[in-house]
Amino acid sequence: MKISVLGCGRWGSFIAWYLATYKHYEVTSWGPEEDYSYQVLKTTGKNEYVALDPRIRLTADLEEAVSFAEIVIISISSQGLRGFMKRVTQYDVSDKKFVLCMKGIEVETGKRLSEVLTESGIDAQNIAVWVGPGHIQAFTQGIPNCMVIDSASQSLKTFLADNFKSNLIRFYYGTDLIGTEIGAAAKNVMGIAAGALDGAGYVSLKGPLMARGAREVARLIKAMGGNELSAYGLAHLGDYETTLFSPFSHNRAYGESMVRGSRFTKLAEGVTTSLAMKKLGERYGVELPITDAVCEACYSEDKTDCLEIILKLFSRDSKAEF
Repeated sequence: MKISVLGCGRWGSFIAWYLATYKHYEVTSWGPEEDYSYQVLKTTGKNEYVALDPRIRLTADLEEAVSFAEIVIISISSQGLRGFMKRVTQYDVSDKKFVLCMKGIEVETGKRLSEVLTESGIDAQNIAVWVGPGHIQAFTQGIPNCMVIDSASQSLKTFLADNFKSNLIRFYYGTDLIGTEIGAAAKNVMGIAAGALDGAGYVSLKGPLMARGAREVARLIKAMGGNELSAYGLAHLGDYETTLFSPFSHNRAYGESMVRGSRFTKLAEGVTTSLAMKKLGERYGVELPITDAVCEACYSEDKTDCLEIILKLFSRDSKAEF
């Protein structure tokens, strides 16, 4: 199988490593020439997460990467996907299968990332998403986990899950593309809230956050036409340990840094996702109190108010749990 991974940052470099090392597929890893992640791999043959398997072809030529592959995996910042697809579709992609290994919601439109691809001219039957729990630092130590592949195409998700599985990653077939994508994106918002609680020393409140967060996301998924039970699956609740508790979680670290008044310099997708979800809540008439609080905290000019904004959730009127 010939696979190209577009994006050689944290997840992109791991995916290329995994598919070459564990599955022995022919893998090309692409990154823009000027990108720091690409330059590190090019000059040192490794980054802080993985060593570049010698069987992986590293290139900055996008046409070469796209043309080479039967399966194109994309792992870039979610907000850059639509613009990036304008570059990708300059080439013949009619016979390509696309896998999004990224989590987010487009802020401008509220579109799920698979919808961005269909609006970019890719057939929905040729699109899958790969999400779920797991940290690279654990995977590279041989610690296994479970993940999800979902698609509008039953045959595509079955093919990918069956051919990507190993003793390191067990894949489940997703059954609700809306719920899978929204749940996977939304867990990053909950991760920021969890980090804020960590930073303030209110760790015991992460239990209620998990229960109410999943319920909040379930309501949004249902309103958007998905299965609310998806919020309790691997894409969302099943990913809470790696997002709300792990020291490797970028979103948790962002929330912690925000409350402590320090600056977190790595990508935390939950920031833009909170804004996108807030807009979706307003569009669908769904109350999203945790999301709204995270969004207000992230976009507040006065970061000293962040903890107060989060803790206002606990001053809300009493209500039935379900």
